[in-house]
Amino acid sequence: MSRLTVLYFASLRDAAGVASEAVEADGPDLRALYETLRRRHGFALPVERLRVAVDGDFADWNEAPRAGSEVAFIPPVSGG
Repeated sequence: MSRLTVLYFASLRDAAGVASEAVEADGPDLRALYETLRRRHGFALPVERLRVAVDGDFADWNEAPRAGSEVAFIPPVSGG
């Protein structure tokens, strides 16, 4: 298991009720981590609608979570 910090933005932050949290990642990749958190917090957005970043850099969903990392789930942003 890898302990890391997860950051939530926009609708994900609203659904989780927090901007960030420390979690234990026990899945094989970032996609599995998001799906676990999606079930826990009731996120409506599927992984295909999000971007993921690790330690400030955009990442691939197939990357394995790394202990001590900061993972950000970034939903689409609308505006004008």
